[in-house]
Amino acid sequence: MTDTKAAVMKLFGDFTVETTPNSAAKIPDYNARLRNDTPIYVTFLPGSDVYETVTLAKRLRSEGFSPIPHIAARSIQSEDMLRDILDRYVGEAGVEHVLTIAGGVDNPLGPFDSSMAVLESGLIDKAGIHRISVAGHPEGSPDITDELIKDALAWKNGFAERTGAALDIVTQFAFEAEPIIAWDRRINAEGNRLPIRIGLPGLATIKTLLGFSRAAGVGNSIKFLVKRAADVTKLMNINAPDKQVIELARYATEEPTAGICGVHMYAIGGLKRTSAWSYALKDGLFEVTGKDQLKVSVDLG
Repeated sequence: MTDTKAAVMKLFGDFTVETTPNSAAKIPDYNARLRNDTPIYVTFLPGSDVYETVTLAKRLRSEGFSPIPHIAARSIQSEDMLRDILDRYVGEAGVEHVLTIAGGVDNPLGPFDSSMAVLESGLIDKAGIHRISVAGHPEGSPDITDELIKDALAWKNGFAERTGAALDIVTQFAFEAEPIIAWDRRINAEGNRLPIRIGLPGLATIKTLLGFSRAAGVGNSIKFLVKRAADVTKLMNINAPDKQVIELARYATEEPTAGICGVHMYAIGGLKRTSAWSYALKDGLFEVTGKDQLKVSVDLG
């Protein structure tokens, strides 16, 4: 029988978070919210200045953190631009790990139409970066067919094997464990060997989560939120993914072939509350109740 508390602590043992240049402007010092051993992904949003991620990565390094910036393929205008960005990431921010995505742009601004094109260029390796995250889509993506997603994942597994690059998967968030578990089992059967970091929604109101989810193109598990939102008295209640975490932790512990190795927190309702909750799970400052809830013993602010 699984020790659920130990399984949850293990799942959150090396959790990661993300931030954006816009949210960074409201945070005087990330040390007030995060510990230095927590890696921080630096998000690039379509239409923004890619060099803002360089500036934020540099700031995070100066504050003692390990930044993991996004490289959005379709927003890179040329090979020279990609080379310059990578050189600055390494030279100015000490970056050792990046996440490659296609990016939510319909028409590429340059020669890269996918994360695979960026990987195939070899420029990441030439810059001295050998840890690379790629995107995972447990519930599919509005931007690409399921068949193309399957082919892309097979290609990325092959890329890791032939180059020796340390690739892993960071997924879009979902609101239920069941579709994530089904997806992990399916891609494992199809030959995936890349470790998986599951994206989870941070602590936020149902109303905030719904708005963010629709903008992000989250799949069928959004119905879970819609059902909860039917009770308007709960719209402004803070939602924590307790049941989802418990089910994923048990699965990752009990399933010998599970690919899940950790979690990535989307700080949808604010970094302070989400990080405090995540550290409580990491540190074991919680109890598992009989209703599959996690009762943390820290102030979430």
